[in-house]
Amino acid sequence: QVQLVESGGGAVKAGQSLRLSCVASGFTFRDYTMIWARQIVGQGLEWVCAVNKDGFPTYKDSVAGRFAISRDNAQNTLWLQMDNLKPEDTAVYYCISASGARGKGTQVTVSA
Repeated sequence: QVQLVESGGGAVKAGQSLRLSCVASGFTFRDYTMIWARQIVGQGLEWVCAVNKDGFPTYKDSVAGRFAISRDNAQNTLWLQMDNLKPEDTAVYYCISASGARGKGTQVTVSA
């Protein structure tokens, strides 16, 4: 059974940091590009960043320089280090595999 489980969300103030984790199981994690996406209440899912199976990252312009995506293929784990958070980063963050699997999400709330 394919499973992605996110953790690490929370409520912080602008300028602070959070580190999200996603533990994968039920598929060959190392073979897939992994993605972080987010959804703001009332809006659609928004791509945030991705990392290919070799560890090469790509970022949405608004988070480049503040967020860092990384993975450990031996631990089947994906991370998202989020620094200098802004109120507009408030959303539910989802871990998604290129195979189409998606976790249940973790809430990130950033207050001014």
